[in-house]
Amino acid sequence: MKFVFLLLLIAISASAVLAQTATQAYLIGPGDKVVVKTLGEEEFSWEGWVDENGRFQVPFKQQGVMAKCLTEEQLRVEIIKVVSTQLRRPQMSVFVSERKSRPPVTVYGEVRSPQQVALTRRATLRELIAFAGGPTKEASGMIQVTRTQPLMCSEDSEEDWKALADRGVGFPSRLYSMSSLRDTNPEIHPGDIIDIQKAAVVYVVGEVNKPGEVFIPEGGLRLLQALAMASGTTREAKRKQLQLIRRKEGTAQPEVITVNYGTIKKGEIEDVILQPYDIIEVGKAKESVGDIFLKTLTGLPGRVPIPIRPF
Repeated sequence: MKFVFLLLLIAISASAVLAQTATQAYLIGPGDKVVVKTLGEEEFSWEGWVDENGRFQVPFKQQGVMAKCLTEEQLRVEIIKVVSTQLRRPQMSVFVSERKSRPPVTVYGEVRSPQQVALTRRATLRELIAFAGGPTKEASGMIQVTRTQPLMCSEDSEEDWKALADRGVGFPSRLYSMSSLRDTNPEIHPGDIIDIQKAAVVYVVGEVNKPGEVFIPEGGLRLLQALAMASGTTREAKRKQLQLIRRKEGTAQPEVITVNYGTIKKGEIEDVILQPYDIIEVGKAKESVGDIFLKTLTGLPGRVPIPIRPF
């Protein structure tokens, strides 16, 4: 039911088609509509649907011909063999007028243009992510591919997928990282669901220029990087004692870690690797005597400033 719900969500976006290339012919499957035309013989021209067993009905052959996983040209050859018992050298054309045998691929999650893509040729994971506009800045770098249907005509081995399905955990799926696609770019099949997963966040609050959420990219996030993404600390920040508030498993009481920003920046201690949902709290430093004196001279907020005249 989860995947049906996801498909309904994606249905609001326009479907797209990756067109067939000249070198890769479409393989017919159950649910496709086939049209047969015979030159000069109207009674030997007809159209029909490939049934659930992959067969296409042909006159003079009760059980029809097996059309599943054949190209249009291969099916034409098979039909000619049957019709040739009634006609001498029939001139026939066979083509698929409606392609209904393969469900679309669904690409959703952290991509710029979530959509369903009807495949009529081979396509790879990287290609389909690019086709959907590429990942957003909130993407984690992890991609889950879920296989909702058994492969129909592929010669590729799917033993690993079958093993996953046999565990009784529903549809089999695999996880990939964006960086791994440089070396391993798997083929995607009709009905597959591609989920570009959202990155976990950490929160930067207090004396920083842009407080808020910071997304953890693929490969992780360190404290200095998170502060830089928050546009750095303010002048009044207490840099020697930052507070890192971290969830503690098994208890509602968080773990509080004190971190010296300056020491890390100098390289004297190792930078902290952040975990999902960490909170970096940058406190406000105590005012120095000089700061207090300056405020007294220039006036505090809400008071009339005391003018300072040059000598």
